[in-house]
Amino acid sequence: MVNVDSHPTGAKFSIQDETGQVVVTGNTPQNVVLDKSNGHYFGGKNYLITFTKESYQPLTLPVRSSANGWYIGGNLLFGGLIGYLLVDPFNGGMYTLHPKAANAQLTPQAQ
Repeated sequence: MVNVDSHPTGAKFSIQDETGQVVVTGNTPQNVVLDKSNGHYFGGKNYLITFTKESYQPLTLPVRSSANGWYIGGNLLFGGLIGYLLVDPFNGGMYTLHPKAANAQLTPQAQ
């Protein structure tokens, strides 16, 4: 889950995945659930969040997936090769999205 917020609040946002497809739209503040895996073997998902608000400059922030530390340690201790090489790379269990909170500091447009 990613917390999407802005200052000032009430900005519109849209989230696009790496293919350019809009996957979520809304208004700040809002918590959104995003897929961590693109469905391919070892395929993490990345996003761009674009914020817009009347009288403010638009702003785009990235959300990136990266390998979760528990994926490496947990599978070495408990999951074995099945979890390490088969299950987690496909279902997104090996990834964490960063940042957990996307907070846009919007700048007023010049008059």
